[in-house]
Amino acid sequence: MQTIVGTMSDGAAHGRYPRFSPDELHRRRSAVTRMLTEAELDAALVFGANRTGSAIQWLTEWPVTREASLVLSPDLDDAMWVEFYNHLPNARRMATGTTVSWDGHDTTVPAAAELSRRGARRVGVIGPLGWRQHAVLAASFEIVSLDGAYVRERLIKSDEELEWMRHAARLSDGAIEAIRDAVSPGMTEAEIGAVCESSYLHTGATNHIHYLGLTSMDAPNQCVPSQWPTDRVVEIGDVLTCEISASWWGYAGQVLRTIAIGADPSPLYRDLHDVADAAFDAICGVLRPGASPEQVIKAAAVIEDAGYTIYDDLVHGYGGGYFPPILGSSSRANAPLPDMTFEEGMTVVVQPNVITTDERAGVQTGGLVAITCDGVEQLQRAPRGLWRTSGGV
Repeated sequence: MQTIVGTMSDGAAHGRYPRFSPDELHRRRSAVTRMLTEAELDAALVFGANRTGSAIQWLTEWPVTREASLVLSPDLDDAMWVEFYNHLPNARRMATGTTVSWDGHDTTVPAAAELSRRGARRVGVIGPLGWRQHAVLAASFEIVSLDGAYVRERLIKSDEELEWMRHAARLSDGAIEAIRDAVSPGMTEAEIGAVCESSYLHTGATNHIHYLGLTSMDAPNQCVPSQWPTDRVVEIGDVLTCEISASWWGYAGQVLRTIAIGADPSPLYRDLHDVADAAFDAICGVLRPGASPEQVIKAAAVIEDAGYTIYDDLVHGYGGGYFPPILGSSSRANAPLPDMTFEEGMTVVVQPNVITTDERAGVQTGGLVAITCDGVEQLQRAPRGLWRTSGGV
């Protein structure tokens, strides 16, 4: 594993976990305290469930499993409850800057009792509260959503976060290259997915997504990768579109490529990919601090000018969540456009999925970039272009 910014947790008896620095974690907690002050709130309830709710991990370094509730108030120590009792030892080893407890299977109940003990009346909530958890809190407190403020805070990455994302990008690049090198006739989509994950699981990284689309170049019937694999097997003359994200402890890269298997790309796929490459270059050419979503969509007009459209999002924010701006193109809008401009430190995925208007054929290209003071840094380093593999022949 290459060195990344941060430290490792202590406790040799149990092994170690990657850590952000104390200064970075203090920055994050201070940001939530600032949100509370600006909204005139007494405390925050940060919630996560079923491995979602990125704010829990962002603040405590504990990746949510079944359910977790974190209570944070400006001048008191943080307190967190996890749902499954057998998850408590691991959470206590991993969580930073908070006590971790168990008190039944609804973590909002002890969290609400703690908020009452602290004298809270107006409570800011971050995370995917369900109706049951909302009812527990609403019975005792005035609840104000802080999700919007939290997302705005996450748009700009710190130097440490950017280094973790570079690491995740390298792992994602390795996965797409492993697929290119291994794919051959007779493999199923599920077996391709196994190749993908096997390339990075040994490093401690985990799968965020691997979306695959396999179809014939001569008779295509799939224009965008699928979220779930089928039992279709690879054949010579197929084309494989891939969207790959390896996750490094809550931070994922994302690389998108198209692979012709055992045959040269057909004229249609060459043209689709040429247009996608041109769109990627045009978009990256306008991305810089102060650029607007409208400018990005205008730059991508090369897609419509060539008689094509898109299915997937054209550009989206990334890194600890799926963030604004989430943009379509002029022919596949994702309106309304957000009232925002790009800023230095944002990380976004540029992914022109150029397809035919009959939605039968399409390509994927692009990847994760960081907005710099004068343009973009491409975090994905896998070679660009329409790849061709021998397909085992």
